[in-house]
Amino acid sequence: MTDLIIPTDQGLYCPAGDFHIDPWRPVPRAVITHGHADHARSGCGRYWGAAPGLGLMRERIGYGAGIVPLAYGQRVEFGPTTVSLHPAGHVLGSAQVRVEHQGEIWVCSGDYKRDPDPTCEPFEVVPCDVFITEATFGLPVYRWQPTEEVAQEIFDWWQQCKTDGVTAILHCYALGKAQRILAELARLTDETVYLHGAMTRLVKLYRDAGIRMLPTDAVGNQPKFFDWKGKLLLAPPGAGGTPWMRRFKPFSAAFASGWMRVRGTRRREAYDRGFTLSDHADWPSLLRTIEETGARRVLATHGNTDALVAWCRERGIEARELKTEYEGEPTKADKDVEESGADPA
Repeated sequence: MTDLIIPTDQGLYCPAGDFHIDPWRPVPRAVITHGHADHARSGCGRYWGAAPGLGLMRERIGYGAGIVPLAYGQRVEFGPTTVSLHPAGHVLGSAQVRVEHQGEIWVCSGDYKRDPDPTCEPFEVVPCDVFITEATFGLPVYRWQPTEEVAQEIFDWWQQCKTDGVTAILHCYALGKAQRILAELARLTDETVYLHGAMTRLVKLYRDAGIRMLPTDAVGNQPKFFDWKGKLLLAPPGAGGTPWMRRFKPFSAAFASGWMRVRGTRRREAYDRGFTLSDHADWPSLLRTIEETGARRVLATHGNTDALVAWCRERGIEARELKTEYEGEPTKADKDVEESGADPA
């Protein structure tokens, strides 16, 4: 039987339905899993995406783009195929793409996580025959601690910075991670957090969607001689080591990312603290998800695919790597404008 979804130069393609999933080059019809730059790109003829992420998609792709919002679980016909979107638990409006054709079901997960997150719908297990899974953190070393514990660690570090009379600068990704941190800290305090200009618009979009977070203000709104000691700032990784940081001295710099699970990463990037917080599935969650889908075949993409493919094969599940241009969770070197060091404020 011919594969229902195949890799092409434009991205993952469903020949039967004549549409692409998260294409990296312009195509006539694009089904989008979420609003990160490596998944939602401008230039396509028409887009379909989950309704909760409509604001983010418009921000990413353009307010004049033709975007069709779909409710989770809503079915739409693409030729002889039936497509529906289901929560991926990654960021606001993130979705898995379920494609059904001639009795066979494929699910393309996009990016996903299984941990609780107050800023997005929780992951939904979608039974399928073939599961296309991310493998960003597809190694046994990547195991996440409970999110509430990480939030407490961040809060305690912030309070220590107050005691020490330094600014607390927490680097995190502008879409998804920043909002999740603000929502988790809202359980512990009601203090204002100050945002790098690259984050202000995206945080507002989450507020517009009804997500409860700590109050925020833009760094650029503060007077020239504002006292930053003891304040918490959120900034994208690209801001580290730039002139933008000078005004906050003395400061303690930290990074919240799944990559912080490996201590050497923190040392290389010269952060004072590292908090292990990821919007992707860890190793146990990847394995659990594959088992729960009941998939007889697994295609692993973007990340540490070898270990995951080997694990599947050991259990009698047909598996292989699926080459794509997806990058997974970015590093400090990420070039996307939302993570850049430039402060649009």
